[in-house]
Amino acid sequence: MSSLANDTDAAASTPEKSKSLETVSVIGQGETRQVQRVTSKDVAVLPPGTSIQKVLNRMPGVNVQSNDAFGANEESETISLRGFNGQRLGYTLDGVPLGDNAYGNYNGLNISRALIAENFGGAELAEGIGSLGTASTSNLGGAIQYYSDDPATTFGGRIAQTVGTDQNRRTYVRVDTGDYHGFSMYVSGIRATADMWARPNLPTSTKQYNLKAVYEFSGGRITGFADTSRTSQADYAYLSKSGMARGLGWDWNLYAPDWQRALNAARGIFTGGVNNINDAYYQSRALRNDNLYYLAGDFNPADTVTLHAQVYHHEDEGQGHWWAPQQVSYPGTPAAIPISIRSTNYKINRTGAVASVAWDLQGHHLEAGLWYEKNYHDVQRNFYWITGPINDDRFLTDPNRLLFNQRYVITTKQAYLQDSFKLLDDKLSVDVGVKSPHTLMTAQEAPGIKVEAPVANGRLSASKALLPQVGLGYQLGGGQELFASYAENIAAYQGGGASGPLLVTQASYNATLGNLKPEQSRTLEGGYRISQREFDASAAVYHVKFDNRLLSLNPCPSIQQGTTPACTTRFYNVGSVTSKGAEFTFIWRPVAHLEWYNSASFNRSTYDNNYVQNGVVVPTRGRTTVDTPNRMFASEISWVYGRWNVSLRGKYTESRFYTYTNDQGFGGYTAFDLGAGYDFGPVGFARDVRLSLNITNLTDKRYASNLTAFTNNDPQGTVLAFHASAPRQSFLTLDLKL
Repeated sequence: MSSLANDTDAAASTPEKSKSLETVSVIGQGETRQVQRVTSKDVAVLPPGTSIQKVLNRMPGVNVQSNDAFGANEESETISLRGFNGQRLGYTLDGVPLGDNAYGNYNGLNISRALIAENFGGAELAEGIGSLGTASTSNLGGAIQYYSDDPATTFGGRIAQTVGTDQNRRTYVRVDTGDYHGFSMYVSGIRATADMWARPNLPTSTKQYNLKAVYEFSGGRITGFADTSRTSQADYAYLSKSGMARGLGWDWNLYAPDWQRALNAARGIFTGGVNNINDAYYQSRALRNDNLYYLAGDFNPADTVTLHAQVYHHEDEGQGHWWAPQQVSYPGTPAAIPISIRSTNYKINRTGAVASVAWDLQGHHLEAGLWYEKNYHDVQRNFYWITGPINDDRFLTDPNRLLFNQRYVITTKQAYLQDSFKLLDDKLSVDVGVKSPHTLMTAQEAPGIKVEAPVANGRLSASKALLPQVGLGYQLGGGQELFASYAENIAAYQGGGASGPLLVTQASYNATLGNLKPEQSRTLEGGYRISQREFDASAAVYHVKFDNRLLSLNPCPSIQQGTTPACTTRFYNVGSVTSKGAEFTFIWRPVAHLEWYNSASFNRSTYDNNYVQNGVVVPTRGRTTVDTPNRMFASEISWVYGRWNVSLRGKYTESRFYTYTNDQGFGGYTAFDLGAGYDFGPVGFARDVRLSLNITNLTDKRYASNLTAFTNNDPQGTVLAFHASAPRQSFLTLDLKL
């Protein structure tokens, strides 16, 4: 955890951080880890409502990909950091765990569904080593802590309307009560709709509400928060390199509304550059309903003691629809057609608590905390028979075929203890601590339900008695400092929504008993920071060893597969990954109205081992890890003068591979975003009126955005491996404060 020896960091350690993020150092001054921050003022270059996760893309080491301008389509949004994919990072909102960011829900939700973007108070990214108190079981490669903003101290309201390309419409409304004897609250909501930018322009919609209430008194602060989100997202088709070579192009998508062409393809009759069943399908959709609540208290029973207690509850219901070709509806009847709707259904019902105590004692800042969560998670896969096109923008019921229905109970317990102190006339800051995570996951087929492909009953445990973490910071004077830190982490096994190691056959699970180990990491990093009136700069280097990497595979030749437990397709630990690199940040403020932000990342992440699949050695040793650019450069220049503001952001992302053997991938690209606005000041009944224009992908650069599938090799380029980037899009927003 970071040093808490100065006042800024001490304030930042509490949920009141949304108040102080505007004033703390963007480059993490005073921290003993590599930490970077973004605040609400950093989002002006992107359209209002853009995913807060996408805002992080300018930071060193971060690679955020999405094929829609807002970064809202979860199937096409990914994040990676220092060679770790998004499911190996940790995420919290105001201290509440958001799970591992998996598209297949099982232990959390995406930040876009937890917090309305306009209510964003700031974010802190620990590129390699998260705080010991972070409530996460997946933060092998770093942690992202998001914060909601606080209610305003004066009564007022806000209305913002965005219109844009592809029928984008977004309405945001918020009312603040103002401060009344220490109590303040806001209620806000959005309604957002848009069409896909590629044919068939299917609609996407979101309804979301946030409520936050704060009561501050002489002895502390009580905070309550509620989020309700209802999303329906039309998902884009996956693309292949061979399809691009056959002329399908960047805008290739779904067959809808051409039902006859979809039927023909399902019968093996292909036209217009399509030559296989996987090039397209009729349509696809994701539905997610979420409710998230927390109640937190921060108390100061003595000048040297701080207490924090928080309880939370999250419920989720989701379905992912895919119009599956060659899965027959009403077989053996006159109504039979070679398409049915496959649905993967998710449910989450989790409740948890986080508590900590901090005590300043004779030059030591002692901190201890606990996290407990009980999560009931269901996942099932069904098929629904149809006679033709229907509107699937709704939850489907009464399936005709049930493939599997698995229920999970996931219990998480984690404790941590840390001491922070200073030496050498307060020049040297020392953080030293340990945490002890324990996650038990049990799964069983839902009793009394007949399914076609039953999956395992079993349990997996990921625990560690003590995981150490130590950090050092040395003040050189003149705004300069050195820092170094080391940490060890393990990850819990993933649940069924993310196709984890329990979502397998009983034989496969039985064969893994006693053989699997939780993934783990060891991170060493260090660096230099300098903060001056005209500029801030930081440089960091790191070395990470990621052990016990998990893959699902069968090591035996095809003629032996399934004949013995050793030849069952299942999850295996296939070795380790070594990552090393450097990250640089330079923020220049030459004059009062101008800021120029720059970041550069250099990374080398490689697999340390080969493995065997289908009886053949897969030569991955020394190969670059998938979806990991070796170099990235980001630059953003922001100009604010009088009532005008203009921001231009560009980022270069180097080539990435989607095969473990590095025989296939995509070249590097550079993309730009532009934002500009004018503040009219008071107009009529409005206290303030602003008009803004945002243009994403300014130069209309087309490229492979998120990589959707990874494989050993792809010599013919047939793997459906990526989504296409969105074309240039424009958005106009009128924002009124009342």
